[in-house]
Amino acid sequence: MRLVLDTNIALSGLLWGRTPGQLIDAAVQQRIELASSTALLAELHSVLSRPKFARQFANRDLAVSDLFDGYAALVVNVSPLATPRVVARDPDDDHVIACALAARADAIVSGDNHLLDLREHQGIVILTAADALHRIA
Repeated sequence: MRLVLDTNIALSGLLWGRTPGQLIDAAVQQRIELASSTALLAELHSVLSRPKFARQFANRDLAVSDLFDGYAALVVNVSPLATPRVVARDPDDDHVIACALAARADAIVSGDNHLLDLREHQGIVILTAADALHRIA
């Protein structure tokens, strides 16, 4: 199963583990494949670099680059040809859709209601982390 993790899910999995972290663990164990794009990776790096997460890194004796580079190495990086206008209420979410289309993903995993409300786009289902984990279990 090939998944695209929205930045909120990747961030949660990398910093706090829990259900999103189990999806990343499944990718490390090669039970699933994760796909991302330059736009999504740039957003993740930007969010990880915010001062409000500095304590998380200090507590774990990690640098942003450690966590980010590990994630970037884990994912298949795809290059969307275009970014469709799909999520009118939050155009940044269109990058997630574009990545999933380019990756021919089976699902998008998000905690963002703008995406979850769509439920699917062009045959790609949009799931919560818990629903995705249930599907791969």
